[in-house]
Amino acid sequence: MEVLEKLEEIKEKFDLIEKQLSDPKILSNQEKVIELSKKRSELLELVDTYNTYTDVVKNIKENEEIINSSDDNELIEMAEAELDELKEKKLELEDKIKILLIPKDPDDDKDVIMEIRAGTGGDEAGIFANDLFRMYSRFAELKGWKQEIIDVSESTMGGIKEVVFSLSGKGVYGDLKFESGVHRVQRVPVTEASGRLHTSAASVVVMPQAEDVELEIDQNDLRIDIYRSGGAGGQNVNKVETAVRITHIPTGIVVQCQDERSQLKNRQKAMKVLKTRLYDLEKQKQEDEIAAQRKSMVRSGDRSEKIRTYNYPQNRVTDHRIGLTLYNLSNIMQGDLFELIEKLKIADRTEKLNSEIV
Repeated sequence: MEVLEKLEEIKEKFDLIEKQLSDPKILSNQEKVIELSKKRSELLELVDTYNTYTDVVKNIKENEEIINSSDDNELIEMAEAELDELKEKKLELEDKIKILLIPKDPDDDKDVIMEIRAGTGGDEAGIFANDLFRMYSRFAELKGWKQEIIDVSESTMGGIKEVVFSLSGKGVYGDLKFESGVHRVQRVPVTEASGRLHTSAASVVVMPQAEDVELEIDQNDLRIDIYRSGGAGGQNVNKVETAVRITHIPTGIVVQCQDERSQLKNRQKAMKVLKTRLYDLEKQKQEDEIAAQRKSMVRSGDRSEKIRTYNYPQNRVTDHRIGLTLYNLSNIMQGDLFELIEKLKIADRTEKLNSEIV
């Protein structure tokens, strides 16, 4: 009964928003229209589902009345057949409503800053880190997101020691937030002459970008160093000091950017990364508190945890958090992360729903 009352309240709120959006006085206020349109969009699927649910409940009652009061056997038979379908539909809608009522992560619509670092495994780990970077870059292309490299440190054999980059677009954090953790690869490296299978690793961190209004940094807490960008030699060496390293003294967080030729642009990018890391630090504290109350299947927040294995000989990808195995590694490494991400989202919603019930 409490759920139905809540749904009625939400429907009343939705109807009020629709009424306001047809009011000429409100339509003249662009900011108010954007705010109300966003709220309407957030409630639309839930309200539509609830309206369908109330129609189904109404039809169930009508069919039950026919079965209990009619003398027409053919009509009763039709009503009984339809009743079974309606009851099944009612259960499906109830499950959907429960999921839609789960509060959404307020950061889901935010852009992200991602960091990929080579782990254990020498040159092969650097090559794998670059493979992961390419995988996420291609997924971003398929989603129509914008990518911007902030800092990259290359290693030998075409690998990378570390890359920091931003992704912006619709629902970026909501899609990528489960990618944080240790990714492990099992394959015969190009550096291996004897053809033995090796295991290497790389770590991925996904952080929602902090907005300026959310976080203020005391300039006295910063130490800013300017230095020359590294390069491969010749024309690529930057003879002007444009690279920027910022140290946040209270936390010891260090960020750097040398991708741009302008010191100002490098500084702006580095500050964006610093704000995001500080925001993420606070978010992690909050999530750790939640995790202490309930063990989360997907969102453990432990970034040292091995989350996924990529096995090349078997063309297999296994996500250890939800016990999911897919045999389409080649497609996944080309950026086809859609099924994997959707399964993680479903597992997260299910886990949240179960914790609400408990």
